[in-house]
Amino acid sequence: MSFLVRKPPLSRRTVLRGAIGGAAVALALPPLEAMLGEGARAAEPTGDPIFGLFYWANGVPWHAGHGPDQGANSPGGDVWTPPTIGADFTPSPLLTPLAAHKVSVATGLEPKTEVPQPDNGQSDGHMRGFMVAMTGDRIRPEGFDHPSHTLTCLRPTLDQYIAGHEQFYGNSPSRFRSLCLGVSEARFHDYGHWNAISFTGPDSPVAAIHNPAQLYSMLFDVPADLMALTRRVTLIDAVMADAEGLRGRLGGTDKQRLEAHLDHLREVQRRLDLSSGTCDVIPAAPGDSADVIARTDIMAGLLAAALNCGLTRVFSFMLSSPATTHVFNNLGVPNGMHQVCHDGQWEYVRSITEYQMLAFARLLDHLALAVDPMGVSVLDRACVYGVSEYGEGYKHSVAEMPVVLAGGANGKLVRGYHYREQGGNLCKVHVTILRALGIDTPSYGFNGGETTEHLTGILA
Repeated sequence: MSFLVRKPPLSRRTVLRGAIGGAAVALALPPLEAMLGEGARAAEPTGDPIFGLFYWANGVPWHAGHGPDQGANSPGGDVWTPPTIGADFTPSPLLTPLAAHKVSVATGLEPKTEVPQPDNGQSDGHMRGFMVAMTGDRIRPEGFDHPSHTLTCLRPTLDQYIAGHEQFYGNSPSRFRSLCLGVSEARFHDYGHWNAISFTGPDSPVAAIHNPAQLYSMLFDVPADLMALTRRVTLIDAVMADAEGLRGRLGGTDKQRLEAHLDHLREVQRRLDLSSGTCDVIPAAPGDSADVIARTDIMAGLLAAALNCGLTRVFSFMLSSPATTHVFNNLGVPNGMHQVCHDGQWEYVRSITEYQMLAFARLLDHLALAVDPMGVSVLDRACVYGVSEYGEGYKHSVAEMPVVLAGGANGKLVRGYHYREQGGNLCKVHVTILRALGIDTPSYGFNGGETTEHLTGILA
């Protein structure tokens, strides 16, 4: 009698290992059929999923959907919401720059989290809209101060939640669990969420990298201490067996010290493994620019290269920070965007928003052009969540929050779909994203924002 033995799939993180001049090196493999498993070889090739967050400031040009005051002072009407619903929708004027990538959009959604009473300013869209869009939860009431605009979150932002989730990376995280990047350096305040959109938890913002040279060095320069690390790593296997025997002769405190030392050695090994041979094609050293789109081009090119060779699978891209004071003088706008919003200068806001969507399109261009040996692009693997801090900046309304979902998430996201639900729960977006990435999500949202529902029509 013969038995059919099925071989387990080869890990996608399998590398070829060797040594050159005594230094350990690793060379990444291209995607292979053996990595797909027996039943998947006839299917379309995929790669590990990627999550990205694209953030722009001050919402979109206001219209009647945001409120009667906004409707009375919107000479161009609603230039964001597509005129048709469902598959293959007709892009609105402001979504036209993204049309080539067949993005999906959700309109009409708003935060549903409770606002503690007394309010004390916690309903301010700059703060509430941002926090629900990014975390699915309300602002942390403790420590909130509206006059100084001081606030923090109750939980990690979505990018950091995904980067730390065991179902996303499992036991094999990338060299960088996440990358936090930025473009405009203009700030409403230089603290809190005005300065950083990613949080690992309360009072724990993650600073964005804005300098292309700094990003390039972090991603692609060979660590200066690589050879020293190599010499130490060659000793690890030799001492591990001896360390096991030593444990039985040590007291409790010494055992903890020994284990801490061994953990350090294991991290040295991991660092070496992920610091050499990770990218076989390294981009040229970058320049820089003060122009928003030009710097987006530079940063997005580096990011796409890092994603394509597995340095990370999670990123946030803060084009402009909340309530940005960036002056788009290249568009003939005389003041910072935050000011022109409050001055009711609708035409300026329209032109700035269009420019920010052009920058978003440049990022998607780079992700689409980064293709692996099996023809799968970074954008094919990605779910990119585009959002701002509220619906509009004139009165800070959180109605009609702008939501864009770009990429295919390995076939889990439908492209080119317009979902509309006026007054719908914004946390349905989070449920959709998490399920598309393969993370079990019975529900998401907190403190009144909980929902078990995803965006029908967008989640495949």
